[in-house]
Amino acid sequence: MASQQERQELDARARQGETVIPGGTGGKSLEAQEHLAEGRSRGGQTRKEQLGREGYQELGSKGGQTRKEQIGSEGYQEMGRKGGLSTMDKSGGERAAEEGIDIDESKYRT
Repeated sequence: MASQQERQELDARARQGETVIPGGTGGKSLEAQEHLAEGRSRGGQTRKEQLGREGYQELGSKGGQTRKEQIGSEGYQEMGRKGGLSTMDKSGGERAAEEGIDIDESKYRT
């Protein structure tokens, strides 16, 4: 547990707009971010309990399949290539451009 001083420092950063708690995005204070993170976590857990572990995993898989159907199989592969190039400080598109790797976005069916 964070000390009182650490909590005050985190609260000050949160009030400046920084996310200091994972899952607390949008909270305007440390306490607000803690509550948001807890609620978001609980919401996912509740859904997982309703569907069961396998159903919850299947739900995630269906999202990927739907996207694949939307942009087509070739587009989905191109998107994967682009995503695989991304790093913490550069997007896949930026890295591809720097390294001369051709990403054919025309394959993304819309």
